[in-house]
Amino acid sequence: MTAAKPFRLSYLPLFWDDLNDAVTYISEVLQAPRAAEKLIDEVESEVLAHRDAPGMAAVYKTTRERPFPYHWFEVGNYMVFYVIFDDVMEVRRFLYGARDLTKVIP
Repeated sequence: MTAAKPFRLSYLPLFWDDLNDAVTYISEVLQAPRAAEKLIDEVESEVLAHRDAPGMAAVYKTTRERPFPYHWFEVGNYMVFYVIFDDVMEVRRFLYGARDLTKVIP
């Protein structure tokens, strides 16, 4: 029996903007560049782990009807949001967990 082929990864530019904002804040405002680097490594590791079985993450409950449900997982104080379609795991957002998410992802 052959192993399941991992899903292809796709990233929205908004995800990269979110991640860059968080890393810049941690590195420059909090003056913790090592913590910022660690966060990048953890995000990469978790995204790759979820790529092998993207349906394992929880579905984000939203008020809006969506063609593809948002899945999410935590990385430290942050949340990674993605959708699954065909053989693609599309990573869409990287948001601070204490934020009012209903204003960002209704």
